[in-house]
Amino acid sequence: MILVTGANGNLGSATLAALHARGAIATGGSRTPSDGMRRLDFDDHSGIDLAGVSTLALISAGYAEDDQVVGRHAAVLDAAARDGVRHVIYTSLTGAGDHLGFALAHRATERRVRACGLPWTILRNGLYAELFGALLMWADDGVESAFGDGALAAVARADLAEAAAIVAADPAQHSGHTYDLTGTPITTADVADRLAVPHRTIGLGEYRRRLLNEMPDLLPFQPPMLASIATGIRHGFLDGTSPDLADILVRPVSDPLATAVAAASATRPGRGQVTAGSARPAKT
Repeated sequence: MILVTGANGNLGSATLAALHARGAIATGGSRTPSDGMRRLDFDDHSGIDLAGVSTLALISAGYAEDDQVVGRHAAVLDAAARDGVRHVIYTSLTGAGDHLGFALAHRATERRVRACGLPWTILRNGLYAELFGALLMWADDGVESAFGDGALAAVARADLAEAAAIVAADPAQHSGHTYDLTGTPITTADVADRLAVPHRTIGLGEYRRRLLNEMPDLLPFQPPMLASIATGIRHGFLDGTSPDLADILVRPVSDPLATAVAAASATRPGRGQVTAGSARPAKT
């Protein structure tokens, strides 16, 4: 049986749905399980039960400081080795993201995955097109961002979920591989053009000020994470592409621009605006 962790989250639920669409025997794990899921709370180390699981799709454990995230991942990997799991798949962060404020927990987990004694596959996911669009800020005359003219090799979350399902359905074929799953580079100007509005660049200092002073929903460690995304895009560190995603999918990747435009449009004032706090980068 395949178990997908974080199955009530965006990536986890999409991965589980993609597995079911392929006819795979799979279930989800969550600290707040829905019908048919297992209760799986990474903070309750003694309560982690992976008996009967053959393949574990370990979705990154969500919002927390690095020590807590790495501790959660270590606990579930220990349980996987104890309970006879035969393959671990970990959804990590694109290799281009080493400088980002949330990279360390991913890289530390990758080390633990490789050292856990089980066959493994690491999926280094690019940043979501949904996130790129959601982080644009609406002004009276258009959109603003701190991304400047920089591009992001954004990827639609559905493509990453499908790739994870393909790997989980036949893990032996992907054993020992680390894949870099990125999409097509897009810019804020591309999104603004599709929305038929102007785009204005703000400085990184102004962006940080807004994160700290105008977005009370953010947790304390999230402003530096978001600022690191902005400076990474702005200075051209996140626009690199890889064929890995298309190779796994055996088709071209989905258009990330259309996905980013839809996400930006959903936050437009008067259309159910989403705050930046709902686009937290550590959440998958």
